[in-house]
Amino acid sequence: MATGALVVLTTVSSVEDARTLVKALVQERVIACGTVLPAATSIYRWQNDLKEEGEAVVLLKTDASRWRDLAAAVRAHHPYEVPELLALPVAQGLESYLRWIEGEVTP
Repeated sequence: MATGALVVLTTVSSVEDARTLVKALVQERVIACGTVLPAATSIYRWQNDLKEEGEAVVLLKTDASRWRDLAAAVRAHHPYEVPELLALPVAQGLESYLRWIEGEVTP
């Protein structure tokens, strides 16, 4: 089955921030669901300083047709100045699950 589904990755500094973000995105119908993975460590350079921070990883499930709306909503609700937001296309998936995603994000 051809699919327009996306798994979108972002990170936030806490589980509480992740839950707040996911709830807002589900309520706005730009994602069908979000999965919060609470214990990650990110190492990166920010403004010429090496940083090491604990973060929560968030997996957002949506349809490619909602990408622009999702990106705008993340910019509006995300606590970071420059949020990570990476979309990975779904090559295959359980047909009933893919239909559910599509139905949840259809305005």
